[in-house]
Amino acid sequence: MPEIAAVEEALEAAVSALEDGGERRPGQREMCEAVAEAMDSGRHLVVAAGTGTGKSLAYLVPLVMGEGPSVVATATKTLQDQLVEKDLPQLADALGLPVRFAVLKGRSNYLCVQRLKEHTEDDQLSLDIAEGSKAEISRLAAWAGQTDTGDRAELDFEPSHAAWDALSVSGRECPGAQRCPSGSTCFAEKARNNANTADIVVVNTHLYCLHLFSETPLLPEHNTVVVDEAHGLEDIVSDTAGLSLTGGRFDELARSIRSVVAQSAAADEVADAGARLPAAPPPGGRSGGAPRAPRAVVPQRAAADEVADAGLRLREALAPFRDKPLPAPLPEELQDVAVLARGRVEQAAGELRAVPDDAPGDVGPRKLRAVLAAGALMEDLARAVESQATEVAWVSGPESSPAWRIAPIQLGELLSERLWEHTTAVLTSATIPMNLGEILGLAPDDHDAINVGSPFDYEANTLLYCAKHLPDPRSPGYESAIHEELAALITAAGGRTLALFTSYRALDRAVEVLREELDFPIYSQRDLPKAELLRRFAAEVESCLFATMSMWQGVDIPGEALSLVAIDRLPFPRPDDPLLEARRERYGRNAFRLIDLPRAATRLAQGAGRLIRRTTDRGVVAVLDPRMATAGYRWELVNALPPFPRTAERDQAETMLRMIRDGA
Repeated sequence: MPEIAAVEEALEAAVSALEDGGERRPGQREMCEAVAEAMDSGRHLVVAAGTGTGKSLAYLVPLVMGEGPSVVATATKTLQDQLVEKDLPQLADALGLPVRFAVLKGRSNYLCVQRLKEHTEDDQLSLDIAEGSKAEISRLAAWAGQTDTGDRAELDFEPSHAAWDALSVSGRECPGAQRCPSGSTCFAEKARNNANTADIVVVNTHLYCLHLFSETPLLPEHNTVVVDEAHGLEDIVSDTAGLSLTGGRFDELARSIRSVVAQSAAADEVADAGARLPAAPPPGGRSGGAPRAPRAVVPQRAAADEVADAGLRLREALAPFRDKPLPAPLPEELQDVAVLARGRVEQAAGELRAVPDDAPGDVGPRKLRAVLAAGALMEDLARAVESQATEVAWVSGPESSPAWRIAPIQLGELLSERLWEHTTAVLTSATIPMNLGEILGLAPDDHDAINVGSPFDYEANTLLYCAKHLPDPRSPGYESAIHEELAALITAAGGRTLALFTSYRALDRAVEVLREELDFPIYSQRDLPKAELLRRFAAEVESCLFATMSMWQGVDIPGEALSLVAIDRLPFPRPDDPLLEARRERYGRNAFRLIDLPRAATRLAQGAGRLIRRTTDRGVVAVLDPRMATAGYRWELVNALPPFPRTAERDQAETMLRMIRDGA
């Protein structure tokens, strides 16, 4: 385990190696020491590390100095790539240590060499693919000959779902390197082999949770895991420990079966043609027929049609229950469809298994992937019908593609069994929910929790404006009132506004009204891809960006382009969310305090955190919901934010915005 003195010395060396000699941050040092102590003692650690702390370096230094292997699980692939391409190489150079590190993503993030080979050799696979996607597949094929990793993140363009899905596989349908003809050149296997020999493996949190709940480990054994952006861990655990059944999975299986049928039939034609060719007489012997190639066993084409029809029936059966919890016991019509679907998938799987693994051409690999996909689908159908009292089942998704979802109600026991009892965990984020340990089942005497703050001078550079005078958000006059409020604040700021909304309806209405009233450019989240929106917003200083929940985090616009973050209302979770409703029932009268309030506080802090990204940034956070200033729970929300000075007077907010605009 790393010695504290050695860790402190290493942190100093790492900071000194940064551009301009780096910046010494007390919070970073405190966090670094706490992570080293957690690794030494085996006690779990929860760290709230405010924006600007430098938390990546604070946890990477102890990991590099410690006895590996260790894992870092990040919320986004962008941060994952940053750690591997920038932070870890710079740290290794600064410390002069031979640190072995690797990035590992889910299989579907890597181009599948075998599927590319099949598409290249078989035009039949392209019949269901649009012309635009075919062109993308050609482009991906050219890239495959140049890349060393096959990692989608390396692409200089964003392929369509159809194109990428055609050339990738999920972990549940991949037969593994030993059973795949392209196993020796598989990009995903290469990444996994690199991870198995690394001191530090960087993954996304979703893959880490899949590892926790998989019967076959996806990651090498490790002593410590750091979960960055841990405020999202609860939702990711719920997703990965549960299941999702959609009609699309049946469509994918049907396509796989048709591929096997077509390739099997082609192999048979080749075998028949070979049998009809005259054979050259053997030397000194009689002529005879040419040895016939082994015939492939051809599954019935009807199997694919019946599987696809089962998916259609499932969509129709789920449609009446969209956005609702499923009753227990399940409705008879849904049970009947699930039983029918499972029977059809099982029959199709039986026909597929009859195909020899060593059938001619690419029949074998296609058959193996289809069999695995069918097996996973059958398992999920069985689990869906037999869901437990400890789980909640509901239907979500768009009308065209409803999803049968199941997730555990309580996570503590699951995580205790799979994680807390085996691996030292460090959970960190700039916005840690007030009761994260309780939610995730961390016993109070098994973990430490610290808040290392932020190095930014919020007292001098910021203001929190709570619009106390506005009507209640549920009243008829609220919408027009916030439009007037936004117009006044944006005018004072000279544009430079990120306005965050809790619904698309509110977003669209505000864009419509304020584009008519204001001369500043207003971009809507619907206008352009996210990366281009952020580029334009940062480049056009007087522009405004109006967005919904997807931009409450992960938006980094330092400098003069952003001086006002406006939030339309307190971001409480939906009251009709089936999973949260089941959890509310478990908590009873404490549900609001333990579920809704912590989530709202975390989301609010994430939104407000978009304002100050560098030490020189200045600005105002305006919460246009009077409950922020009047509700009995307001202090829980205020205390979750950085230490902003506060006001309920709009003229004070406008004065500060004008000063920032004018460079005062």
